[in-house]
Amino acid sequence: MSSTSCSACLDPLAGLPSANHPPAEAAARWAAVASLSLGVFGLVTAEFLPASLLTAMAADLHVTAGAAGQAVTATALVGAVAAPTIPLLTARFDRKRVLLALTALLLVSNLLAATAGSLSVLLFARVVLGVALGGFWSMAAALAMRLAPERLFPRAMSLVLTGVSIATVCAAPVGAWMGSLWGWRSAFVAAGVVGMLAFVVQLVALPALPPRDQASLKGLRELLARGPVRIALLAVLLVISGHFAGFTYIRPVLEDVTKLPVAAISAVLLGYGIGGFFGNFAGGWLAGHGERYAIVAGSAMIALLAAALLVGGSSTMVTAVAVTLWGFAFGAFPVGFQTWIVRAAPDQAEAAGGLLVAAFQVAIATGAIAGGLIVDRTGALGAPAFAMVAVALGGLLAWRRGPAPAMARA
Repeated sequence: MSSTSCSACLDPLAGLPSANHPPAEAAARWAAVASLSLGVFGLVTAEFLPASLLTAMAADLHVTAGAAGQAVTATALVGAVAAPTIPLLTARFDRKRVLLALTALLLVSNLLAATAGSLSVLLFARVVLGVALGGFWSMAAALAMRLAPERLFPRAMSLVLTGVSIATVCAAPVGAWMGSLWGWRSAFVAAGVVGMLAFVVQLVALPALPPRDQASLKGLRELLARGPVRIALLAVLLVISGHFAGFTYIRPVLEDVTKLPVAAISAVLLGYGIGGFFGNFAGGWLAGHGERYAIVAGSAMIALLAAALLVGGSSTMVTAVAVTLWGFAFGAFPVGFQTWIVRAAPDQAEAAGGLLVAAFQVAIATGAIAGGLIVDRTGALGAPAFAMVAVALGGLLAWRRGPAPAMARA
């Protein structure tokens, strides 16, 4: 294959008539796109595991549930820094090598977590995961554009996000189930196996991906100076911090308020995952009519469901339905916020995506910290109370200052 035809395979604009690109459309590299999806699945699985193992981890490491919940905070804070900085630090390296290095960090993180004898070692493991998570996510969409022609990019990105959907379904319930049978460490061993598989598949399936975009600090500063970008990021901080305050500490609610046995907790968390799986599709459909609608609808649902837990959390039925619908509602946020930020900065979509990942991770950390402090001081129901207020404020901001619906833009 000539160098000209090779570069066309990696060019997201291949197939568009121009002076520099022939009319012929390059074939999509679906195996390579699937390897990105597998990497995303491994990362999101590892990120979500502590929520289903929190009380067991806390008891084994002799710390409070709030302290153990900072395993989520550590990953999120480091991921927030890594998302915009990894592309800067690795700008001259082949993207395949960078992705392989990040996936190797995922494997190392899970092995460290599985063998952690103290909270400090566990937090270090989660710091390593944060580097992998932020770096991988910041480049995933841009690389999907290079692995598929522009016409097929939405399908390629959908395949990448399938890894999130499957992890949403599997991580919490499978982690809780494995933890009840073989201890919480077994779940991280399994996540390490997933990381090893992702590394091998990426090694085989990904082509060479020479660096192309030259990210800069100046470009990030210019983005942050735009009002619509700042509003989108503020909405992310409010909505996602509220969600993760409730989600990270949902197990104490299930154990201490609803008083469910481990088997029932696994079933409820499975309901959350299934709800999230279908919520991803519903959120995508709603965002197609207007990303503001998706975000406001998801926020309103979660605020109402958090209120339902505060009032009727002692009821098994109320809790099971609320947690399942909570997962469904959350599915509207990833596609809604991603569409919002790209439309707010269409000329710098990749850099805007990095800021979005950073905002998500800061929000996750904020939710985990606030939720942990509140739970340790007021009890398990403090987390959904915080979630109700924060998500409602974020939804209100999106409704008042969010982007216009698609028909209005047309």
